[in-house]
Amino acid sequence: MPEEPLPDLRAAGVLKLRAGRVGSVLRRHPWIFAGAVESIEGDPPSGAIVQVVDESRAPLGLAAYSPASQIIARLWTYRAEEEFSLDQIRARVARAAELRGSLALRSDLDAYRLVNAESDLLPGIVVDRYRNFIVCQFLAAGAEFVRAAIVRALLELFPETRGVFERSDAPVREKEGLPARTGALAGEAPPEHVEIREGRCRYLVDIAAGHKTGFYLDQREGRAAVAELANEREVLNCFSYSGAFGIAAALGGAKAVANIDTSAAALDLARRHAALNGVAAERCEYIEADVFQLLRRFRDARRRFDLIVLDPPKFADSKGQVEGACRGYKDINLLALKILREGGRLVTFSCSGLVSTEMFQRAVAAAAADSGRFVQVLRRLAHGPDHPVSLHFPEGAYLKGFVLAVS
Repeated sequence: MPEEPLPDLRAAGVLKLRAGRVGSVLRRHPWIFAGAVESIEGDPPSGAIVQVVDESRAPLGLAAYSPASQIIARLWTYRAEEEFSLDQIRARVARAAELRGSLALRSDLDAYRLVNAESDLLPGIVVDRYRNFIVCQFLAAGAEFVRAAIVRALLELFPETRGVFERSDAPVREKEGLPARTGALAGEAPPEHVEIREGRCRYLVDIAAGHKTGFYLDQREGRAAVAELANEREVLNCFSYSGAFGIAAALGGAKAVANIDTSAAALDLARRHAALNGVAAERCEYIEADVFQLLRRFRDARRRFDLIVLDPPKFADSKGQVEGACRGYKDINLLALKILREGGRLVTFSCSGLVSTEMFQRAVAAAAADSGRFVQVLRRLAHGPDHPVSLHFPEGAYLKGFVLAVS
């Protein structure tokens, strides 16, 4: 396929901030909201570089311009320099890869995140590696603008790559005025499934059509925690998708694993995962159902489990949905607490970035209070070291979880 032209990274305009609205930029937060902008000078196209200045026109840095979004600019630099180069883009990708060096050296792991967007100084850009295939998401106008430069940097840094595939089909692109797009960017298109290793577990990744970029790489630490807890326990894996938590539990010694999901196709892949990992069919159950409804039926039928995993999809996409999301987290955790056996464990997560850890903990605590049971936090969970979080960008810490002991 023909190589796309590289972007012109010269400033195409000036974005002037309102008086008193420079604080977040000085704190190195990467987002500038439309309400903080006094004026746009020039006629920069979507994604192009603009120079950011304060009310006295003192330069603050360079940013990617996104006129369709409430996040009207994402900062590339935080200094007064007037240059942002292709070499800098390559250096940032290289530094991100270097941070994952210990993961790359593991003989039992061949899938991890290479670039984690704002937290790796590459706003809106996500890059995941599945063996010799690389999957990219360009989620913002500025990310779209530098797409060709990112692909070139990846091919230079990882010459063994068989193919680079794009999964820019996340709903957030609509807010940037961008259409959804998927397809091969370089090299081979991926096969229907790419087999990956994660410790003792083996999984099949649908790069072209699976959730996110094909797999929930951010839950590696959570799966390891479940494996440690699972021995001789009956496990319920809620919102199971392709059953990854269930496989971790089974290989951790679980007596039985029940996977619940609304997708028949996801449960079929979960069955394939069991066979791939040598898990006997009689140890696994696959239930196509709404989790909230099924847990109520289990409660009423007095069906009980020793270990329950709650890893629901995002409950809040906007600030207006946060209150309802917290009610949802309380409800689902209360239902789980009602069907745990004495001495059981609940591993519960939220991936809603707008719901803080404190909000999530309050929701789970409210569920514990209503359950009438004594609940202790044994461990807190989050995404692993391939999902670093910039201290200047706390929004990057979207995944939070608790291992709870229940009596």
